[in-house]
Amino acid sequence: MEPEKHHVHHSYMWLGSLRIVAVILFATAISMGSSLIGVLADTSGEDMFVTLMVFAVCGVFVLLVIIVAVVVQVISYKHLWYEIGPAEFNFYQGIFSKKRVHIPYQRIQSVDQRASLLQRIFGVCTVSIDTAGGSANKATIVPYLTKQDAELLRRELFARKRFALAVEAGEASEEDRARFAELTWANASVAEGNVLDAPANLWDDIGGVFAGESIDTGQVSFEYGLTNKELILTGLSNNTAFALVLVGVLGVVGQVLEGALSFAPGAVDAVGHAVVQGPMWVAGGAAVLVFGVVLLIWGLSAVATCISFGGFKARRRGNRIEVERGLLQHQFSGVDVDRVQSVTVRQSLVRRLLGCCEVSLGKVEAVSGEDGSNQGVRTGGLVIHPFVKMSRVSEILAGIIPEYADVPFEAQPLPRVALRRGIIRRCILQGFGFWLGVFTAACHIALSVVASLSGDPDIAEVMPYATALAIAGYVFAVALMAVDAVGAVLWFRESSFAYNQRFMQITLGGLARESTSFPRGKIQFGYTRVNPFQRRAGTRTIFVRTAAGVGGSTMRLIDVSESDALAWLDWLKPRGNVRL
Repeated sequence: MEPEKHHVHHSYMWLGSLRIVAVILFATAISMGSSLIGVLADTSGEDMFVTLMVFAVCGVFVLLVIIVAVVVQVISYKHLWYEIGPAEFNFYQGIFSKKRVHIPYQRIQSVDQRASLLQRIFGVCTVSIDTAGGSANKATIVPYLTKQDAELLRRELFARKRFALAVEAGEASEEDRARFAELTWANASVAEGNVLDAPANLWDDIGGVFAGESIDTGQVSFEYGLTNKELILTGLSNNTAFALVLVGVLGVVGQVLEGALSFAPGAVDAVGHAVVQGPMWVAGGAAVLVFGVVLLIWGLSAVATCISFGGFKARRRGNRIEVERGLLQHQFSGVDVDRVQSVTVRQSLVRRLLGCCEVSLGKVEAVSGEDGSNQGVRTGGLVIHPFVKMSRVSEILAGIIPEYADVPFEAQPLPRVALRRGIIRRCILQGFGFWLGVFTAACHIALSVVASLSGDPDIAEVMPYATALAIAGYVFAVALMAVDAVGAVLWFRESSFAYNQRFMQITLGGLARESTSFPRGKIQFGYTRVNPFQRRAGTRTIFVRTAAGVGGSTMRLIDVSESDALAWLDWLKPRGNVRL
């Protein structure tokens, strides 16, 4: 009996056409907009015929783009379907270049959903099916499924996966198929929610024009959300905000410098002290502008982050961990517990000051595009809580992934020689403050030499201000070196590694702190490396490789004592089957 063909939702034709038309028209407007405006500007008001012809050509072009996009999408829709076969999932697409994807059920790692704002309005989403295919793995994308069909597909795929694995292990018969397909629902305790949960739940209740009814996909044993405080602090401490702020500050500073450079030294005779007062007024106004821009960008980014985490829920459903979030653009991600590669507790500087952290799971990621790009893949893994008190981490892990309960705690600290090496490495070799001081000193000395050799009075008059600027640079460099020194001391005191029979843990300290735990069975390989300076100090660098992320993840710890590193290598040797 041939498997039944399942076409994607018909909104693929017209919503996809809208997306294609918008992209083409936007690209055309960018490339030809200035030329079109120039033609209209050169046309006199009396020559209406030319103006009407220009608008007529534009209208015909837009109409042709719409017709071509709709035709392409309709033909593509007829060649786009999926089949749920007895042993594998098949996905077909392509008009001229045919593509067929075969996915054995036992190879499925996760089935995720994403929905843009427009898709949420119409109740459709994009489903991404990920397999454990290594670094070159591409996720299979099934576009424009209704929410009901997506939930049915996810439930069916995981039920068939469990059945296939049970058959492979000799623990199931064909009669067990019905039992694997049966799914029940149980209410689980949910942590206190936030103000954005209500609109998120309303979104779920409305679903969308074509969403269909909700489908029960399994029993939930543990579930939690975000409180108002956690949601707000997630937005305010978002790293994206600091990156945008930095870009804004650099842009404003660049404009200020450009304006200051316009006051050439030769203008001193003409404007007198105005050449000094002008830049000072510009700098003062720029400082106020920078402050306002910083607050605006930070506030907008915080609001955007809060919206992106609206309706956040993390849950344990059977053997799967699921996370969904997003008030406007909905994201649903899940992973089987046996596919989890690591658990990471990450603290930025702000989170450390507040005694909080971010908790995430490392899993094998797949590139999401046909071109092999990993657009949309979060490198930090699957975030199961973006901002939580350190005291609650053990509670969350015990409920969401109790398999990681026996991680090691007796850590191996770094030897004392690592402190000296860390200060040299962080404050001098890699220290931005040190090299800023060197650069400032070189520029100051060079300008002083030029002033003394040339005898130019214009340069001599500028020298006091150059000296004041250099002093400010020295002060800033010293402050940065002090921060680097504090970070080096914290790195030495808090960095460590630990291992027991089943797990290993690596902790990297500093102004920011990160602790990663992973099963011994998930380690692909590990090794040590030593350079001549480390050999003299009696230390080594250890490297551990897991399959987390796109292409895998490598963790390292610098300047471990040689005896501890050799003992770890001995622990890493295969010793038969290790229970994960």
